[in-house]
Amino acid sequence: MPAEIRTVLFDLDGTLADTAPDLAQALNTLLVEQGREPLPYAHIRNRVSHGATALIELGFPEVAGDGVAHLRQRLIDLYAENRHLETRLFPGMEAVLGWLEKKGLSWGVVTNKPTALTEPLLHMLGLDGRAASVVCGDTLENRKPHPDPLLLACNQAGSAAAECVYVGDAQRDVEAAHAAGMPALIALYGYISPDDDVESWRADSHINEPREIVDWLLSGTASLRKVEL
Repeated sequence: MPAEIRTVLFDLDGTLADTAPDLAQALNTLLVEQGREPLPYAHIRNRVSHGATALIELGFPEVAGDGVAHLRQRLIDLYAENRHLETRLFPGMEAVLGWLEKKGLSWGVVTNKPTALTEPLLHMLGLDGRAASVVCGDTLENRKPHPDPLLLACNQAGSAAAECVYVGDAQRDVEAAHAAGMPALIALYGYISPDDDVESWRADSHINEPREIVDWLLSGTASLRKVEL
């Protein structure tokens, strides 16, 4: 771990905020529209971090080509109508963000979620005026696992890549962070499938709850004094 971290960057779905309930509701609404049975929430939750296309593949495994694109757009429309009914920050995350701000550390969001869905969600959560950087899936030509979104977020926050850490819940998050030259933490509380071989992702550390981000920072940042969250 670097001697000093100045910026913490977060994936959105499954790391910063628990968006799965609203996304699952959108998918099940679409399934019912198409004359199909809804899926159990637990079956949907582990696929949320992989985006809308992955959810369509889950609900409509036999559909291909233009059919996927059509259903994907309908899913996005349904989600956009009700994207903040049950979405909340993960328990303990607000305390972590407050601690970072109190200590003078910046934080930001790097997500593959499109801007039109991300910005209203951050506003609803009261985070849009607090984040030092927000990079969405359509901000640049490249998305994670490419490092460009993370490097742009570092630039927006005024930090070098080596002064940042990225927290996510998917293999692409680790790949993007390491390609950008920063450590990566895996949020085990996020949308990780039991079939995922998390150890093979080679993250720098695993966290079981948001407050462990603070513990990780304190373990290698001498200038931060430990305080209770």
